[in-house]
Amino acid sequence: MSTNLPEQQPSEEMDIGQLFKIIGNAFERLFKFIGSIFNMLFLAFVWLVFFTKKHIIKLIVAGLIGVVIGVVKQKTEAPVYKSTIVIKQNYSTGQHLSNTIDHYNSLLAERDSISVSEMLNITPKEANKLKNFELKSILSENQKLELFNAYSKSLDSTIAQTISFEDFTANSNEFEHVLQKITLLSNGKNNFKKIFNQIIDNVASNEFFKREQEKDLSEFERREEIINESLRKSDSLKIIYQRVLEKSPERIGGGTTNITFEEANNKNATKEYELYLNDIELRRELVEISRKKENASKIIEAVSIQDDKGTKSNTAQVFGFETSAIIAYSFKLALLTYLILFFLEFLRFLERYKDKVQ
Repeated sequence: MSTNLPEQQPSEEMDIGQLFKIIGNAFERLFKFIGSIFNMLFLAFVWLVFFTKKHIIKLIVAGLIGVVIGVVKQKTEAPVYKSTIVIKQNYSTGQHLSNTIDHYNSLLAERDSISVSEMLNITPKEANKLKNFELKSILSENQKLELFNAYSKSLDSTIAQTISFEDFTANSNEFEHVLQKITLLSNGKNNFKKIFNQIIDNVASNEFFKREQEKDLSEFERREEIINESLRKSDSLKIIYQRVLEKSPERIGGGTTNITFEEANNKNATKEYELYLNDIELRRELVEISRKKENASKIIEAVSIQDDKGTKSNTAQVFGFETSAIIAYSFKLALLTYLILFFLEFLRFLERYKDKVQ
């Protein structure tokens, strides 16, 4: 009788059980980690609430001081006047326009009123009053969506699926949009319309855009000549077809038998109708070319100018939002106070932590 026993193999059930146990432990640790993050965020939120409650009186006082400062600055400082213009770019002048506005702002920051006066064709005294230019697109979100849909349709369907609206807006520049708004701030009332028109003239005088304009206008002229020539030839052909259709049945060799060329007449009628449809398309194209010529006649043009003499501005920007200057001063001073108190509290925490470590 043999004493050798068969070797025992580990069961598959044990292996699967251990695998599920490992996976379960991993998920448990993951959920605990996520729970600890939410717990820390909740504790931080509670701490901020009690921190704000502790210093609420100081923040209110800081806000009131900001209101007082805003009122005093409005009473003592020179008033700021604002005017805006909406322009339409018939060529891709956006980059050049943006660079031009940035150049003006850099000269104003350097207080170089001589250079500004020469570029804008105004007196140095008027240039010295200018504060800032701002260029901004006036397209709404719906209009941007329309541009995105048009852009997506121009792409291959496979590529279009990989581009989202957020990617489109992130990779497109605001100055590329056709309609732009230029805002000018000044410490005095100027002839803002004259300044805006000079900006338009400066952009339109760029040699590159002038050459592009000349090429476009020349192309439109040639297309109009070709279409008009085609229409003249078409009119001549229609007259010929009309004469053929007006002919009565011909009598052959003086006999009594009349032979009618109905098939030929039908073909002539069909050709005349085709010419008629073709003329409609050509005339429609002439209208489109005429509209394009009107747009190309101006590289960049003014759509509307608001307050060409300027109106007093009592607004300020807070995180990209326009609000009253008094409210802006109040909010900024209260926020500055909050940040200072938060920094001091953080330093006290570090001191306590250092004592625990030592």
